Amino acid sequence: MRVLLVEDAEDVAATVAAYLAREGFACDVVDTTAEAETCLIVQDFDLVILDIQLADGDGRDLLRTMRQRKDATPVLMLSANFSVETRVGSLDEGADDYLVKPFDLRELGARVRALTRRGSDHAAPDIVVGDITLDPSAQTVRLRGELVPMTRRELTLLNILLHNTGRIISKEKLFEGLFTFDDADVGLNAIELYVARIRKKLGGSEVKILTHRNLGYSLESSDRE
Repeated sequence: MRVLLVEDAEDVAATVAAYLAREGFACDVVDTTAEAETCLIVQDFDLVILDIQLADGDGRDLLRTMRQRKDATPVLMLSANFSVETRVGSLDEGADDYLVKPFDLRELGARVRALTRRGSDHAAPDIVVGDITLDPSAQTVRLRGELVPMTRRELTLLNILLHNTGRIISKEKLFEGLFTFDDADVGLNAIELYVARIRKKLGGSEVKILTHRNLGYSLESSDRE
């Protein structure tokens, strides 16, 4: 399960991210709505934990944007505001749950597990492009029906490209989808490595990953009209 934590209080963000990691969640941490928006464009998340009061604005603005574009990702709102009006308003605007600061990490964990279970009840449909089938729920890839072993990051990269078949995706966008901000020692060239691995594993497929010099990569299928 992958969680996006949008929190600008460094101590809270570090504590929550460490706790979720121990609980088995992959947690990406950003501290602005702008960075969160970028992450949501290039990466699918099982849950968004969203603080209301952020340095660059109100987290509820991001929530409204998500719901307006039909993004149904579960959202758990965080706030130090105890008012009933704030809580009810957030839920009415599309939040799935609300937690008031300060909170017990055990309660946070329980709410996260409940929301991700709820989300998994509505399994995402398979993504089929040419002779490749990606099952987002099972996190598997099949080439002409045969299972192709892939790492989590390879699956993530392929997922992004499949969702954007025929479009050029920059290295920067792909990087943001694969790596967290803690991976400061990883460079953009890592994308070339993962693309090469996927190409090798999907050798013989009618689906190809094309390189566009100075622009990025696109996924193309020979069966597209």
